[in-house]
This record gives sequence, C-alpha cells and structure tokens, in this order.
Amino acid sequence: MRNVISLNEDWRFIQKDAGLPQEFPEDWERINLPHTWNAVDGQDGNGAYDRGNYWYAKRFWTPKQPLVGGRVYVEVLAAGQQASVYVNGTKVMYHEGGYSTFRADITELCKKEGENLLVIACSNEVKSSVYPESADFTFYGGLYRGVNLISVPETHFDLDYYGGPGLKVTPKPCDCGGAVFELSSWVTNPDENFTVMYSVRDMEGNEVASAVRPAEDAAVTVYVPDAVRWDIDNPYLYTVTAVLQRRNEAYDEVSARVGVRSFSCDPDRGFILNGVQTPLRGVSRHQDRLYKGNAITKEEHYEDARMIKELGANTIRLAHYQHAQDFYNACDELGFVIWAEIPFISVFKEDPAAHENCISQMKELIIQNYNHPSICFWGVSNEILIGGISDKLVENHKELNTLCKELDPTRLTTIAHVSMTPVESPMHGLTDVESYNHYFGWYGGKTEDNGPWFDNFHRVHPDICVGISEYGCEGVITYHGPKPACKDYSEEYQALYHEYMAKMLEERPWIWSSHVWNMFDFGCAARDEGGVAGRNNKGLVTIDRKTKKDSYYIYQAYWSKKPMLHLCGRRYAQRAGETTEIRVYSNQPTVTLYLNGKLVEAKTADKVFVFTISLENGFNIVVAAAGNVKESMTLEKVEKEPSIYVLPEVNERAEGVANWFKLAGDLDLKAPLEFPEGKYSIKDTLEELAKSPEALEIAAQAGKIAMNVNIVPGEGMYDMVKSMTLEGMIKMAGSMVPDGFRESLNAKLIKIDKVQ
Repeated sequence: MRNVISLNEDWRFIQKDAGLPQEFPEDWERINLPHTWNAVDGQDGNGAYDRGNYWYAKRFWTPKQPLVGGRVYVEVLAAGQQASVYVNGTKVMYHEGGYSTFRADITELCKKEGENLLVIACSNEVKSSVYPESADFTFYGGLYRGVNLISVPETHFDLDYYGGPGLKVTPKPCDCGGAVFELSSWVTNPDENFTVMYSVRDMEGNEVASAVRPAEDAAVTVYVPDAVRWDIDNPYLYTVTAVLQRRNEAYDEVSARVGVRSFSCDPDRGFILNGVQTPLRGVSRHQDRLYKGNAITKEEHYEDARMIKELGANTIRLAHYQHAQDFYNACDELGFVIWAEIPFISVFKEDPAAHENCISQMKELIIQNYNHPSICFWGVSNEILIGGISDKLVENHKELNTLCKELDPTRLTTIAHVSMTPVESPMHGLTDVESYNHYFGWYGGKTEDNGPWFDNFHRVHPDICVGISEYGCEGVITYHGPKPACKDYSEEYQALYHEYMAKMLEERPWIWSSHVWNMFDFGCAARDEGGVAGRNNKGLVTIDRKTKKDSYYIYQAYWSKKPMLHLCGRRYAQRAGETTEIRVYSNQPTVTLYLNGKLVEAKTADKVFVFTISLENGFNIVVAAAGNVKESMTLEKVEKEPSIYVLPEVNERAEGVANWFKLAGDLDLKAPLEFPEGKYSIKDTLEELAKSPEALEIAAQAGKIAMNVNIVPGEGMYDMVKSMTLEGMIKMAGSMVPDGFRESLNAKLIKIDKVQ
C-alpha cells in the first residue's frame, strides 16, 4: 500500500548559491519545513528582499518495499519560484512556478542500504519565462509548504500527471433528488489482474454507492439516491475512495472529499447555487503572515478560513496563485465558493516560454484541484492590461480559456480586469463571467462613483455577468480624526469607504461576486505608504491576525446571520472638541447608546447607527446595546488630540498640489492639449519618460500628487507600472486630480526634447 512519509524535519539550508553538495552539509543552518528566507525581509519595509538561488539538503532512508518493483517519489508541495531537485548527486527534475505541487520518481537513484541525500535548489530570482514577474506582493522563496516521500507498489494510482491525485470525481445532481458520480482513475502499469473498487460514503460513513472496474479502463458512473447538496450553509461532503485491488490484496488507495452542487451565473440574477439566487459577497486572501511569509501551518490556514467565515462571507478569491491544499480543504468544509487563479498578472510577457508557463500552471491548478467542491471559477488573469493590450495578449487569453474548458467543462472561467480596461474592449467576452478591480475612492475618483459605474456597465453590456474582484483602501489603526478623508490612511476613512461599498453591493444582487481587497494586510516589499513600509494595508484584519479593523465589522453587520454589534473608534481613544461622533455597526434594528451610565438615545437604522455625544472631561465609558449583544469602550476627552493620529504625508500632499500650480506660473491651464513631434507628453509611458532625467523628475512629482505613487526606476512598483502612460494614470486618478493638472503637466513635458 501507499506510504506517505513527511520529510519536513531536520533540513540544512544555506542562503547563498553554494552549489550542489556532494555530502550532507552539517555546517549549513538547521531548519524545519515549511521555510522561506524572506519571512522578515519580505515585509520589513527596507524596500527590497533577497531574491536568489539557495540550497536545501535532507538525509533520508529508502522506504522498505514490501513488493518487488516498488517505486519511490519525492513530492514537493510548493517551491518558490523555481526549483531543481537532486538525489545522491544526480539532477532529477526542474520545475517552474512557485505555487503548485510537483513530483519526481527517484526510485533508480535511491540506495538499497544506507542514507540518501536529497538536495533542492530554490530560486525566487526574476525569470522572463515564469509568472509572476512583477506584481503588488512579495514573491517568497523557499520550500514553504513541505516535502514528502511517497512509496508505492510498481502498479499504483498515477503520480506523474501534473501533480494530480490520480482520481477525478464529477458529482452531478439529478432532478429526481439523487446524483450521479462520474468516477475516473488512472493506474500506472496495470494488467488484467488489477481492478479498481470504488466506494462512495456519506458524512456518517455509510456506503451509498459502489462500483468495480478493470484497472486498464477504470471510468464508471454510479448513482447516489437522495443525495444531500453541498451548500454554503450546509457544506455536505461525500468521501469517494478508489482501491487498487489484485485478487485478495489491496495495492494502493486514493480518496477525495466531494460535494454535489449545481451553479450558474445570470447577468440579471447574479450567482445561482442549487437553483437559488445567491449573491457572492466576500474577500480576497493572500496567504502570508507577519514575519512568517508564506511558510505557514495547516492550523494557520484553517484559522484564516474560520475568521473569514465569522465575517459572514460566502466567497473567497484566492489571489493571485494556487493556494495550499489545506486551505482548499478548509473551504470545502466551511462552505465557501472559491475563485482560484494562476499568477498571469500585471504585465504581459511576449516570451513564448512565458505563455507555456501559463499553460503549465493552469494545468497544475485544475488537475490538482478538480475535486474540490468549493471551487466554482477558474481565473485566467489579473490586471494584465497594465502593460497595454495586443492581439497576442487577447489570443493567449482565448487559448487559456479553451484549455480550462477542455480540462474542466463543469466550471466557469473568469477574469479580473484592471480598472482602466474600457467598457468597450476586446477583453470582454473572453471568459464566462468577468470582474473589475476598481478603487474609486482611493486611487482615483470618489467612492460614490462605484455604483453608477456598474450601473452603466450593466446597461451597456446586459449580456455580461459582471462582478468586482478587488476594491478597498488602506487603513492604519494608528490614524484617526473627526473628518476622515481619502488618502489620510485613517481607520475611520477605511470604514466609511466600506460602509458605502457594502450598501452599494446589497442594492445590486446582479453583481455576481464581490471580493474585498483584502481580508488581511499582506507583505509587499515594494510598498512604502501610510507610514507602514513593506506592506499593503488594505486588509480588514492586520497581517498578524491580531486586530480586526472597524471595516471588518461593517461586513459582519451586512453578511452575518448571528446577532452582532460593534462600537467603532475604540482606537480613536483621545478626542478633543465639544462633541464627538460615535458609530455603531449592527445587524439588529435598534441600538441604544449610554454614556457614563446615562441613556443617550435609542436609534433605529439599517446597519450603521450614528450618535453625537458630548464627552465629559477625563475618561468616559460608552456602552452600546442591541437586544442581547452589548459592547463598551473607554474614551478620554483631551484639549488636543495626539499628533500621531495624523499622518504627516497628508498635509505634505496638499502642499504639493499648491506648489505644483505655483510653479506652473503663467501657464494657460485651459489651453488645448498639444503633442509636438519629438517632445515628451502625457501620452508617453513612464519607461519612455525615464530616458530623460528632467522628464522623469516631472513625472515623479505628478505621480506623487495624482496617485501617491513613487516613480523611481528600479524601486517600488515601478516595474509593474512602467508601461503605463501619464495620461492613463491621470484617467485612473479621476476626480482626485485637480482642474488644470493634466494641462499643466503636459505643458511642462512638451518643452523637453525626447531622448533618442
């Protein structure tokens, strides 16, 4: 029978490109898996992180084979981002792609007696043939999900096909209340002596269907009467087991937990699960944690899933790569509808090898995860138009979509458009459903632009199922104030932004899905904003999972069925002024507020309850109550609020706008735009402008004013946005850019000769 042996303990690691060791390197650092060398520098705000080719070594003993001809495989659950595997000095395989499982047959290289040496070189260096190359998150290197040995008889369920399980289960509900289970398995080295015995068991362990097939042709359909549907509120799982049998002896066994469900999307009704209109409302998730990077445990994966369930979400977009089997399992068990995708992201690469890497990663994603009932959507790309559009890009998307349909005709395909993708674009209609990443109210425009934009898209494209795959804004729990405003990074502005978005989405059930960006703050070494470098701080929860921001609770008020109440502003603990505002989020109809034991007011509202109170000098106790749920907080009335509550950058940005127009002097800010030949203009990309130090300096000033983006070649997120034009950035910024800014910027640039 199959024997899976964990190799996670007692490795040696060296953080330099030391080359292949000939014997076990005792002097290297001793570590256990999961492990990444970017656990700290990928998040610590130093602006860069170590991207190299580093080495892991492990001793192991060849598993005892009870039968002649048995095989031994090494299984790597993920290695960021490229990996080479060696056994006893011989290279076994090379793998590109940092998020999927891969295996290698090492039988012939294993010693019959004594120790073997397993060495894996991992690299997270930039490689033109591998996605992702440039994106808004840290690309952690290392063996961050663990390594196994798998020992099997010579005849066994397949281990060689794109890291798949060798078993494929397709449950399909019937109108009569039962379900058919289409079962397929693949056996290596079968003959007429082998059969596959299938068993389907319910959650109580009762066998409800079975079948037997010759191992050489092991596909069959079985029927389960009175099948229970897998649903968000009742994620019912069946266990399908395939046993490889030779007469009276079981040789190998694989299993999968699956669910019976039907789903579809409709442009006017949104997502439909088991025949019931079910708007998908949830979050996106990155998998890293504070000073652990991607090297996290099964328990931590499940903790994340439970925290999202507590929010009341029913969907998760697992961005921007294949996630761990542990997390997909948690989603199956807890009842989430999942969007799973590959890291075809940000900047399209013309290299044909890069497209082959997309195909390979898509095959691994689908083949390894086909049996998960939680997964309903395969995502083909994310914000790929940042670098512009081309016929080749469109064609590659069509090819990826076709591949998804060939591998899995049961699920829908989707795409995450960058905000600037035109409403009329060749990118529409390439996938079954579509979504947009919109940040109106943060990177550009106003929060109130979101609803009208979707209404217009729905009017122009009544045949397209549209969703919102990313939306959010930064919230740093240090910053507070009585007048929250965009780009002040305050917890209060983040909460106000999400108040609008939650209500907007509830009013539009035809938006098939929505995914907050992001559930958790996450590592992005290139970022430096809001006074917190090395992180993206748009999470509803901090990266250490210790603090739920106020914005977390507005969604709990909208989505959770459990009675809840939350007093906002507890970290805005010292307040000045004659009066102050108290906001309460609750899914109850009436909230009563008390100040220092005295009744203030009882209010009836929908989700958001706003009270104005006058604090007494010194400390004050505020209590909110709704039915059986209550909360309290302590506030102090002060003469002047702490300076730490306001990010200095907020005032600096306002001064920057004023200085820009002051320096513009007598420029005609209403003059028609001109684009003289041989001169720079707003139609040039950042990469083109960077050829001239003078033009780059002007572009950098403009980028900081318009979008609070640092434009420095080789630093930050420059590589991701270098293909954007200034005109495109201004369009994205929308109403955040003051009148006359575009004209004055262009007027400055057209004075500069282009560098040839």
